[in-house]
Amino acid sequence: MAGGSIDVPAPIVPTLTAYPLVLASASPRRLELLRQIGVTPHAVDAADLDEAPWRAELPAAHAQRLAMAKAQAVAVRHPGCIMLGADTVVACGRRILPKAETEAQARQCLALLSGRRHRVLGGVCVMGPGNVQRRALVTSAVRFKRLSATEINAYIASGEWHGKAGGYAIQGRAAAFVAFMSGSYSNVVGLPLHETVNLLRGAGWWRDTA
Repeated sequence: MAGGSIDVPAPIVPTLTAYPLVLASASPRRLELLRQIGVTPHAVDAADLDEAPWRAELPAAHAQRLAMAKAQAVAVRHPGCIMLGADTVVACGRRILPKAETEAQARQCLALLSGRRHRVLGGVCVMGPGNVQRRALVTSAVRFKRLSATEINAYIASGEWHGKAGGYAIQGRAAAFVAFMSGSYSNVVGLPLHETVNLLRGAGWWRDTA
């Protein structure tokens, strides 16, 4: 209306509740992803767990189990806090690829992934007051181009594979290997941010206020 004024609504900003957040993971990638969206945990406390798959355990069940186990293991050390546990699994079919710790493991992973489509499954568990658990499982699909021996050797020499699920980091040099990706990119890096924020909101740690 001419001569009138228009009320512009205030922006929606994240507001912290009284419950501190603890990240139950030593992964620098997960901490970096959280900080990317303005979330800084009160503490980072890694759970010391055996992450080997159980016999006949499927990839999705493995990711969910470890995410929940990490949150539960750390919760006893931080009463009154909200726990965030997460795990990332790279799978070819029913096969769970390791978090590569040796060059031999990394080479085996890259040889298996070369020219093939695989899944990255991200399990997330948020444990709030009263040990109420909220969980999510996110699946992303990735296809590598066919890798030459020269490309594999160069990637191994970079050392970037060390400790990475499936022996690669999509946010690094391995991005050049990706011919196709569908789903959450942050999930492939290490933490599905959209789903994690929704779980945190549900637990009462992060709410939207005008």
